[in-house]
Amino acid sequence: MQSINPADLAVHRVRHPLKFRLLQVKQVHALTPHLIRVTFTGEDLHDFVSASFDDHIKVFFPEPGADKPVLPQADPEGPVFPEGKRPTARDFTPRRFDRDARELDIEFAMHEAGPAASWAAQAKVGQYLGVGGPRGSLVIPTGFDWHLLIGDDTALPAIARRLEELPAGTRAAAVIEVGDPSAKIEFTTQAELHVVWCYRNESDCRGEAMLQAVRDLYLPEDGEGYVWAAGESATMRAVRYHLCTERGVDKTRIRAASYWKQGAQAVHENLDD
Repeated sequence: MQSINPADLAVHRVRHPLKFRLLQVKQVHALTPHLIRVTFTGEDLHDFVSASFDDHIKVFFPEPGADKPVLPQADPEGPVFPEGKRPTARDFTPRRFDRDARELDIEFAMHEAGPAASWAAQAKVGQYLGVGGPRGSLVIPTGFDWHLLIGDDTALPAIARRLEELPAGTRAAAVIEVGDPSAKIEFTTQAELHVVWCYRNESDCRGEAMLQAVRDLYLPEDGEGYVWAAGESATMRAVRYHLCTERGVDKTRIRAASYWKQGAQAVHENLDD
């Protein structure tokens, strides 16, 4: 195996100017009964930047009875909301963007009731949403010898985007938990991909099947690898703990994030020591 220059595997952060954009729905497509892709358009996308597959943007929803969301103004200290009123907002991954076409795809997981899922369920061409960010990107090089991607429904857009980016010949594995087989999607990738699907309807406890699949998964002993994991907070903490303490994954070679938390709202945080 050809050796890799460690400098080429350095994970690095890129900052972006904070901007808020008003976008309009161009197309709505149900990928599965549990995942809806909405394509947005607007001239505000002329300078949109997303440098990493797991970037997150803040999506602002209109208040009941309103056609458009209330957007904050960008300030050096952060967002400034009109009259101090904060609109309903949630974090999402930019699934695909085309600056020339002024298009941005966002995929909505319909796994639980909430303002985002409720909006996506009724989304129609011509409706408006607001988008803020991304404020920064943590760029994970594609040049690792192998990649392990772990997540639930909410991580599917990031996982799918990452698999599209990986170069031919790269070894990749994914462990994904969804509600049932109807939530499976097909991935487009040049990587040598092995996917393990876990189904909540076959388990007594959320995250149990995913954690067991990670425990059972073979990890290459050769080459440089990187692990990315995102999903429900308690499950991702358990996954990270297992990989770092029982499987010997170096903490610099894993990025774990809570995309949501059972019993809480609007949770999005990185998980580390």
